[in-house]
Amino acid sequence: MPRTPDLPVHRYPARDGASLAYRELGEGCPVVLIHGFFSTAYVNWIRYGHAGLLAEAGFRVIMPDLRAHGDSERSHDPRRYPRDVLVDDTFALVDHLGLAEYDLGGYSLGARVTVRMLVRGAGPRRAVIAGMGLSGITEVERRNRFFHRVFDGLGRHERGSAEWRSEAFLRTNGGDPVALRMVLETSVGATVEELAQIRTPSLVVMGAEDQGLGSGAELADAMPIARFVEIPGNHMSAVTGPALGVAIRDFLAG
Repeated sequence: MPRTPDLPVHRYPARDGASLAYRELGEGCPVVLIHGFFSTAYVNWIRYGHAGLLAEAGFRVIMPDLRAHGDSERSHDPRRYPRDVLVDDTFALVDHLGLAEYDLGGYSLGARVTVRMLVRGAGPRRAVIAGMGLSGITEVERRNRFFHRVFDGLGRHERGSAEWRSEAFLRTNGGDPVALRMVLETSVGATVEELAQIRTPSLVVMGAEDQGLGSGAELADAMPIARFVEIPGNHMSAVTGPALGVAIRDFLAG
């Protein structure tokens, strides 16, 4: 697949003054899309055409680089990484852009940030929770143990192992292991009771072979106004195929 050209980088201040980056494509109803851990806005949303597909459908696609990722600040100061800071950062972006009506979505870690925003009172028109199952929301510490193994064994993982592949993804995207390890500790999940209080119409979309973060169908069942769509692929490959963008477009435009 040919590489899609990147987009200009815009900047905004986080609530603690950190300099954070975002990209935009298209005009119309705003949709904020949040990438996954070790990834970037470009890799998750631009490179494989998902942002372009949404822009063609009449959306203004707004894609932040999370703190410690991509073109955003990568501080090594632990004070820059309080609990739930990625959620605070995304609220700051919404405020910075003055978004009164918008859609919201994310993949993997970005999906968890989306859920946390909903729990904390965000009011998007619709929400997309991609690459994330129920246990990935309710058992955050268990998932984080995998990434601690990745960080603890950098350069020593068995070739072909899940940890080795994760490290390769980190290196390919130019990740900073020190900053990323600190941002890992900021992640907060949600309880089943909190999920049951979410009243935003939501789409849960997950690869058929994506098994590391629990069941997407169970996550959709835990939310009052959610539906589940299965697409081809595992946690990594589902992002590279067209089905992810099509599912998001069809839900938001429906």
